[in-house]
Amino acid sequence: MASQGNAYEVALFGEFFAGDLKPILNRITLHSEYSEPMHSREITFEPIDAQYQRDMGNEPVVLRAKKELTRKDEGWILYSYLKPESVRAHPEATVRPWATCHVVGDALSFAQALGHTRRSQIYKRGYLFRRGSLVIQMFQQEQVDPNSQEPIPANPDTLWEVEVKTATPIRNTQETPLSQSIDAVLEVQLLMKGLLDLRRQDV
Repeated sequence: MASQGNAYEVALFGEFFAGDLKPILNRITLHSEYSEPMHSREITFEPIDAQYQRDMGNEPVVLRAKKELTRKDEGWILYSYLKPESVRAHPEATVRPWATCHVVGDALSFAQALGHTRRSQIYKRGYLFRRGSLVIQMFQQEQVDPNSQEPIPANPDTLWEVEVKTATPIRNTQETPLSQSIDAVLEVQLLMKGLLDLRRQDV
């Protein structure tokens, strides 16, 4: 059951082959308020004692750092998710506690100073759409050149991924009930029916 003390992300996920890009892009664009290119760098950190936590039967909380590369002055965002609410509580969409923090300056050193060690890095390139309180990201993952640490352009046949989610953390209050956000992502699911299968994931 969602707690009023937590802030949440509500999301649906999907994927499709590159050959279906144009009709899916057209339909999402038609039902969005605006769109723009996206190219982001995302780095995953885990606690220094992550292995010990796993040995004790606990899944360590992963810390993520994200930077949008298309906006020159954009800083880093640090964020973290907790385990999604159960499918019994929310069968139609992924609902998970979500904490975010904007960082000015060296966010990567800051994350390490918090007791985290760097685990992995990816780049995402594609399109970002806004629809009301939602953000829709449609992207291909780019691998990282081990020498230059720069992104390697995705193969044209690389699978496209879609995330439909609340743009900012939502508190489950009378003014902003989670059901409102769940209805919003389900509207997009319905709009994309027949072209793209959007579904809940226990991520």
